[in-house]
Amino acid sequence: MVLKTHDIDFASKYEPGPSQKLLYKGCSFINAPYSLYWRFMKKICVTKLFTSSQLQRFTHVREEERTKLLKSLIERSEAGEPCDLSKELEALTSLMIYRMTMGSRSSSGDYNYSVEAMEMRGLIRNIMECGKKYAVIEVFGPLRRFDLFGNGKRIETAFLRYDQRLEQIIHEYEENRMNNIIDGENEEKDVMDILLETCRDSSAEVMITKSHIKYFFMEIFMASVDSTSTAMQSAMAELINRPEIFKKLREEINSVVGSNQLVKESDVPNLPYLQAVLKETLRLHPPGPMLRRTATVDSKINGYDIKAGTKMFVNCYAIMRDPNIWKDPEKFMPERFLDCCDRVMDFKGQDFGYLPFGSGRRACFGAPHAAYVIHATVAALVQCFDWKLEGGDKAGIDIVSGYTGAMAHPLVCYPSVNFEPFKGLD
Repeated sequence: MVLKTHDIDFASKYEPGPSQKLLYKGCSFINAPYSLYWRFMKKICVTKLFTSSQLQRFTHVREEERTKLLKSLIERSEAGEPCDLSKELEALTSLMIYRMTMGSRSSSGDYNYSVEAMEMRGLIRNIMECGKKYAVIEVFGPLRRFDLFGNGKRIETAFLRYDQRLEQIIHEYEENRMNNIIDGENEEKDVMDILLETCRDSSAEVMITKSHIKYFFMEIFMASVDSTSTAMQSAMAELINRPEIFKKLREEINSVVGSNQLVKESDVPNLPYLQAVLKETLRLHPPGPMLRRTATVDSKINGYDIKAGTKMFVNCYAIMRDPNIWKDPEKFMPERFLDCCDRVMDFKGQDFGYLPFGSGRRACFGAPHAAYVIHATVAALVQCFDWKLEGGDKAGIDIVSGYTGAMAHPLVCYPSVNFEPFKGLD
């Protein structure tokens, strides 16, 4: 009801407790009310990042970063060293998103986007870690205005460090723009270029400030990087714990792609078992287990009067483990998605029993990008390596408390090369 019949009535979100300590209050995009500003920012995200044509344009970015990851893991394998796959996958998605959003700067010969992307990720990670320490009473209780445990001060400091770094990046963008004007160059604009143009334009349809821009990039990193890397980590943990499914997936990849070439994004439509594995992963480990909504008008749902301003949660985690909807809901069983021809089980939220990326107007618009990254990366990790866990036979799949569904334990394991796709190419 909330996500369909009353979708427009609950199309606004509210900011969680840690946002009370923001340097730029009221500048959120992801948590913004359903408004002209939110629709404008979503339009920029979709048209510059997540349309089919834009996703195709960034194919080389995803392939290049995936290749770097695989080569790094091959080196670890040859040295007999373990790797924290959680951190590796987080770094992979950080680099991809950074190049997609600030790609116009990466053409400069003296610009090291890898260092800057990891620095940015570290600053944002610090903010997120501070936010997780907020107690319930600091978020919802009558004492939330008081900084009882000092978490408010810590998160304010983390925000300030991030703000200072973004100010430097914006200044560099402005300098680059002036140099291009002087030199008569006309480089393709990235998302930062477009937002800064809008900020300077007094006649723009939506007025935004540098604070809006800074918060936008923080939210894009938080949402895109965490959801995508967590999904891949969960998939690999489930596959490592289930050798028979791992073997079946590798056999499908080899039968479709061949045993002498690397699986690519273009192969994914021909790999139904891979798709089923990832759908099952997202059913059990949704990147957004709880959807936050706010009622914008008075409404009536199932006989109950819901007042405007009421905060509501949709528990996707519980829905996708509901025994009334799913057979053996706690069991990891990809085959269930090969036999559901009577249901539309995709990432668009059309089936309200399967909501890994939400549904309705506030569904995750980055889901198509996540699908590209998750499918091809997991397929490559299965095709190229065997995996042995450090310190145990089973990977922990418990999640931490919070909104993201992140796994509580790092996935540390030893990669062993099964297929070396780059031999003789360097």
